[in-house]
Amino acid sequence: MKISLLNERVIFQKNSVTVDSVGNHKNEWTDYFSCYTYTATGVKQAEQQAAGITVSDAGLVFTVRYCSELAGLDNTHYHVVFRDEPYNITAVDRMNYQRKSLKITCEKERRDS
Repeated sequence: MKISLLNERVIFQKNSVTVDSVGNHKNEWTDYFSCYTYTATGVKQAEQQAAGITVSDAGLVFTVRYCSELAGLDNTHYHVVFRDEPYNITAVDRMNYQRKSLKITCEKERRDS
């Protein structure tokens, strides 16, 4: 793996439960780990109709170096922030379990307005 190709910063966020001053519990994304990735490559550029609105489905693939912090990475407890945009993890490829790199397939998170 060429280190010089790792030129984009990504932040992995973990889903955690926080308690406010009144005692209410709510889910929040908190920063967990940050590292560099290969320039993200587009895998899916499509649009679909949802409730009469055209919605963009943008997908990316990130390749990062393997590290112990990302060993337990999954699609239910983590998501990725890339260029200030959140992406949901759809698949984690452990690259034949060689502990050299991880390939993370993501799709852009939809935000309700």
